[in-house]
Parts: sequence; structure tokens; C-alpha cells
Amino acid sequence: MGRTVDERADDAGPPAGGRPSAAPAPGERAVARRLTAEVWIVLGLSLGQSAVYAVVSLVARLTAGPPLAEQTTTLNASQSPRPYLDLTYQLLSIGFALLPVALALYLLSGNGRSAVRRLGLDRTRPWRDLGVGVGLAALIGIPGLGLYVAGRALGITVEVQASALNEAWWTVPVLILAALQNALLEEVVAVGYLMERLRELRWSTPAIIAASALLRGSYHLYQGWGPFVGNVVMGIVFAEYYRRRRRVMPLVVAHTVLDVVAFVGYAALPEEWLESLGVT
Repeated sequence: MGRTVDERADDAGPPAGGRPSAAPAPGERAVARRLTAEVWIVLGLSLGQSAVYAVVSLVARLTAGPPLAEQTTTLNASQSPRPYLDLTYQLLSIGFALLPVALALYLLSGNGRSAVRRLGLDRTRPWRDLGVGVGLAALIGIPGLGLYVAGRALGITVEVQASALNEAWWTVPVLILAALQNALLEEVVAVGYLMERLRELRWSTPAIIAASALLRGSYHLYQGWGPFVGNVVMGIVFAEYYRRRRRVMPLVVAHTVLDVVAFVGYAALPEEWLESLGVT
């Protein structure tokens, strides 16, 4: 029985020159669909998931009965009354929360270029990044505190307890690590990764900045409308800085400073000071 044309072609080996024929390059639309799916997957595993839960949490709060001003949310809560088990849980939570950062950096380095250098997450300008970061923290933090107090007074913001960890020798180091984890996750994913991918998808600059800022605000909705507005403003400032400078490291510094002041300050300030600020 004779062989088919395909079988004879298989025996013939590769084309002249000894090299197999290359697969055709994917079209522009196929690349765009793949990038769009990638963005949804990364966000679904990280801040997008947090945003969905935050929206559901806000709806639950608004329909619970008591006004927002009489409700409380707690950040950095203890996960066990046993100190070393609590420490283990805290470190595991921080470590696993950084996996989407690693994923985003890995995906951005797919063309062989260092994602760390591409996003400006390197340490080539340590003192300049530190100075800019501290300046951005002051620019955002001082008005942000005023907005929080105003939101509490208007009844549109819940009471935020920034730290409820049991007192232990590791409490402050863990709070600092939690601040750094938040900064890396939010600035790498919501600013660096998202803006790079949306630029590749040919979004307009205003749309890219709006998407980054609204994402940042959305996953803070569980705190009420005041923090949502404050974080959208912060998102606009940070996204515009990244667009101009192409460096995410100052944003990581600024975010870390803001969270360290909030987390450690909450744990260290006298209770009467916190009461005067409406945070306890």
C-alpha cells in the first residue's frame, strides 16, 4: 500500500540548508488579545481581585445598617494568639503576596530585557530616589490625612485601625515588611506593569493614567468613599510621575514611607492622639 504525501514529506527531513521552517509571526491582533488576557490574569491574581472584594465589602457595609462612620476596618491583624505562630503567618502572608510582583516582572522580561531596569526598580540612583520618594510621601500623606479626617467627619469613611498586631519583639519589623510588601505590589503592578502593558496595547495616555488611578482607588473602597478619592488622586500623581520619569523606585519609597508612618505610628502613638485624629 502506498504512503501518503505527508508521510513522504516527513522522511524528506528539513528543507535545504538543514533548518526547519519557522512558524509565522503572530499578527498584531493576536498579540493584543494575548496581552489583554495576560493583564486580566495578573490583576485577577492580585489587585484586581482585591478591588472586587473591596466593592463587595463596601456594598455590605452600606447595607449593614450602621452608617460608615460607625464601622471599623482593621489592617495588619494578628492571626494567632501564639506569638511565634502569628509571626509565621505574618511572614507567609507577606511572602505569598509578593508572588504577583515576581510574575509581573517575569512577564515584562519576556523579550530578554531586564524588567527591573525597564521599570526603574533598580538601585542606580539610590539617594535621588530616596529624596523624591520622601517628597512624594509628604505631598500625598499630609493632604491624605486631612482627607481621612474630613471623611470621618462627613460620615463617608470607616474608622481604620492600621495595626492590631499583638505586642511582640517582631511587631515593628513585621509592620515595616508589610509596608514594603504593599508598596512593591501596588507600585509594580498598578503602575509599572499595568502602564507598560496598556501602552503596548496602544491606549491613550489619559486612559492609561485613569485606569491605573481608578484601580488604586477601587481596592481601597472597603475603607469608604474618602480613601477611594484620596487614592485615586494619589494614583494620578504616581502614574504621571512614572510616565514622565519611567522609574517606579521613588514610588515604592514613597508608598513604604506612607505605610510605615501609618502602621508603626498607629502602634506607637498615645491613644488620646489617635482619638483626636478620629482613628480609634
